[in-house]
Amino acid sequence: MKTHTQLKKLLLLRVFVTLSVVVLISYITTVSIAQERVAYTTIEESGEDYSIQGEYVGGMKQGGLFRTRVGLQVIARGESKFEAVLLSGGLPGAGWDGSDKVTLTGSSSNGVTNLTNDENGIIVSIIDGTANVQDSARGSAVGKLRRIERVSPSLGLEPPEEAVVVFDGSNTDQFEDGAQMTEEGLLMQGALLGFGVSDFRLHFEFKTPFMPNSVGQARGNSGVYIQRRYEVQILDSFGLDGVQNECAALYRQKAPDVNMCLPPLQWQTYDIYFRAARWNQAGEKTENARITVYHNGVPVHTNYEIIAKTGAGQQEAPTKMPILLQNHSDPVRYQNIWLIHADDSVFEESTPDEREGLLKRLRRRA
Repeated sequence: MKTHTQLKKLLLLRVFVTLSVVVLISYITTVSIAQERVAYTTIEESGEDYSIQGEYVGGMKQGGLFRTRVGLQVIARGESKFEAVLLSGGLPGAGWDGSDKVTLTGSSSNGVTNLTNDENGIIVSIIDGTANVQDSARGSAVGKLRRIERVSPSLGLEPPEEAVVVFDGSNTDQFEDGAQMTEEGLLMQGALLGFGVSDFRLHFEFKTPFMPNSVGQARGNSGVYIQRRYEVQILDSFGLDGVQNECAALYRQKAPDVNMCLPPLQWQTYDIYFRAARWNQAGEKTENARITVYHNGVPVHTNYEIIAKTGAGQQEAPTKMPILLQNHSDPVRYQNIWLIHADDSVFEESTPDEREGLLKRLRRRA
């Protein structure tokens, strides 16, 4: 039988454990609220951090003598925190050769965003759309950059006469039941095309949401599943390295040649040229599928041979399958989608060089 003292100690222990659990739950809840996964679909609701995130271009002195063009990509990380990359030569697809890069981190306070790299002494201060670059070792200004918004050269490209208009904002008739539009006439994620495809040219416009508290695959995720087998990834990969699971990648099979991802809430384009895999009468694959992809007007895959299905894609087979716009629970939006069917017989009877010539003619016609 427990003594009175033992019972008192046991009661105090239970009270302590209960209070500890309550404090732990309260802490977890507070952290969860602070790191709430938000997704903004309009600039108006995105807050001040969005006005700082983006691309900057200008000149910067090197060695105190020469002035070179540089680009800066600033990435919002939530709660007034930022990461950035300073690129020698300009921005991706516009001067930067993919080699010389300086990473910076920082935050905003009282209308000023300060980004630093302690190793090389670079300090970037952003005020009202201007990024001033300083060399802390010399204590002097070495560059000034202005915030810009690039526009894809194929944005708003009108479909030629022979194109199938897949989506123009008026209806979802070309998709299976369940495809949805917003009140503004934009297509929502999760739409499945109502017919199968083989060889084609596809024009496609999309924008990712602004999700400053999210990272990686949880930040503006969708994808263009060609034949429901091969995914061209859609993701907010702005300012990142552009690896095999980021924007414009052939998911986990090939990274884009250059990361041309624009900031979230800016319209972007894919222009995709696809040649389906070939099969013999026994159902054996004789040639792999091939793909060329232009992301915001810049080639990121050129006549690439797709060796197998990607990621969660369906198994390869001779049957034609539709295009799926993946629903990954993030509010990615789409507009101005059209497709040109290529003549299968022309592909079948031509050499590889002639096939590439046909794709070039399709590009010129559009």
